[in-house]
Amino acid sequence: MNGEELITLNVGGKIFTTRFSTMKQFPASRLARMLDGRDQEFKMVGGHIFVDRDGVLFSFILDFLRTHQLLLPTNFSDYLRLQREALFYEIDSLVDLLNQHLLQPRPALVEVHFLSRNTQAFFRVFGSCSKTIEMLTGRITVFIEQPSVPAWSSNSFPSQMTLLPLPPQRPSYHDLVFQCGSDSATDNQTAVRYVSIKPDNRKLANGTNVLGLLIDTLLKEGFHLVTRTVSSEDKTECYSFERIKSPEALTMNKTLQPETTIIPKQSQKMK
Repeated sequence: MNGEELITLNVGGKIFTTRFSTMKQFPASRLARMLDGRDQEFKMVGGHIFVDRDGVLFSFILDFLRTHQLLLPTNFSDYLRLQREALFYEIDSLVDLLNQHLLQPRPALVEVHFLSRNTQAFFRVFGSCSKTIEMLTGRITVFIEQPSVPAWSSNSFPSQMTLLPLPPQRPSYHDLVFQCGSDSATDNQTAVRYVSIKPDNRKLANGTNVLGLLIDTLLKEGFHLVTRTVSSEDKTECYSFERIKSPEALTMNKTLQPETTIIPKQSQKMK
C-alpha cells in the first residue's frame, strides 16, 4: 500500500480515517508497526483496526501526527493521561514535548473571601494546592470564650472566662473556614471569638486586623496579590493571590526535534 491510501481505526469506539503516510510519520512508533499486523494489541474488526484505548485523547495524537504540533483546548488538564497514551504508542517526540510542558512551573492560587457583618467577621480561604491550606490550618487558631467557675468557689462568686482553642474548619482539602468577633450566646451573654495566626501570638477579635495579618502571612510565604474585589451590597471582599512554584521532579527524555512545538492555550475542534 502506498502512503496515499486510507486506513480506518476504531479507537475506544471512536472512528478515525487517515492516510498510511500519516501513521508512518514516526517510523519507530508502535502506530507505524501496526500496519504490518505483527502487533497483537491491534486487531482487525469489521474492516477497522481496533485499538482498545482512549479515543478522545487519540484525536490529539492523530493531529500531532499530521502537523507535528500539539494544539490543546484552553481548559485541557489531562496532560499526564495524554503522556501515558503517547508512551503506549511509543511516540517519543510527543512524550518529550509533554515532558517539557509538565516541567514548567505551575502557579499556586489562593483566594481569601472576607465578610464583615455587624460585630462578626467570616473568612473562607480557597487554595489550589492543599499544602498551602494545611500550612494555614497549622498556623491559625480560633479561641472561643468559655465561662468557668473554680471548683472551690460558691455560686456567689462570678464566673471567669477561659479561652478554648479550636482549629479552623476544613470543608475540603482545598479550603478552610473560620470567624472572629462577638456573637450572641445563651443566657443573654456575648461570646467572643479571637483569631491567632502564628508566628504572631496576638489574639485578634477585629476582622480587619485578622484580614491584614492573614494577607501579610501569605505575602511572606511568597504569594503576591493579583486582584481585589469588593461588594458594597453584602460587604464582602475577595483577594486573589498567586505564587509560582518550582517543579518537584526533573526528568528529561531526548531533545525535541526543532519542528515540534506545543501551543497549549489554543483550542481546536478535533474530528
